[in-house]
Amino acid sequence: MRGFTQDDAHIFCTPDQVKGEFLKVVDIIFIIFKALNFENFEAQISLRDPNDRDKYIGSDENWEKAERAIIEACEEKGLKTKIELGEAAFYGPKLDFMVKDALGRRWQLGTIQVDYNLPERFELEYTGADNQKHRPVMIHRAPFGSMERFVALLIEHTAGKFPLWLAPTQAVVLPVSEKFNDYAYNIVKELKKFDIRAEVDDRNEKVGRKIRDNELKRIPYLLIVGEKEAENEEVSVRKQGGEDKGIVKLHTFAENILHEQKEMMNAGRG
Repeated sequence: MRGFTQDDAHIFCTPDQVKGEFLKVVDIIFIIFKALNFENFEAQISLRDPNDRDKYIGSDENWEKAERAIIEACEEKGLKTKIELGEAAFYGPKLDFMVKDALGRRWQLGTIQVDYNLPERFELEYTGADNQKHRPVMIHRAPFGSMERFVALLIEHTAGKFPLWLAPTQAVVLPVSEKFNDYAYNIVKELKKFDIRAEVDDRNEKVGRKIRDNELKRIPYLLIVGEKEAENEEVSVRKQGGEDKGIVKLHTFAENILHEQKEMMNAGRG
């Protein structure tokens, strides 16, 4: 590996704001995990090793404040946590979300770090309500962590069956013969107006072969079209996994897709 990408960002806040800002980032991570159905995870509070202080920068006072802030925030949230000594970053303690993959291995994804030390090193200041200079606190936050690791875990976790809203191709149109290719491409054109990602499988193959191949690609919806569907501007809908949803008007299918996506996203935010 030559490198990796992190969704790393930094929040600068007053000491009084630390707990509130920390909990907001926890909420962001929960939204992500719920939307992607990541349920098998542990929240790990990573603290410094008390027997190896040379690994860390900053004063004991700053470390104690940072560690206490994380522990109190987790208690306020009612979050069940596990404490690991020696797993802190060199500049501050952190809350790591350890997700288990399909083989039961633990991987760190989301992380939130409370840092009193780097603001001191960079001599950061803000003017408080008392018109005096004060030192801010830095919160490092990466809800996904390494994007490459996150995507690898997601693919493994879902076995390639991405949620509808995330699937690169949401529907594939399968004409039963080349006579209906034009209608199939018109369907794709109409679905794109609804921002639905669709393609046509116009290979010169039997429709059974096309269904099987696209099932293996984990396509959420297969739309089979022939003479009857073309005449009535309809599609025969087959959901991933073999569930027959019947024949519906094209605009009805589009509305159903949008409704399903909206419900998924609302469930994630809930």
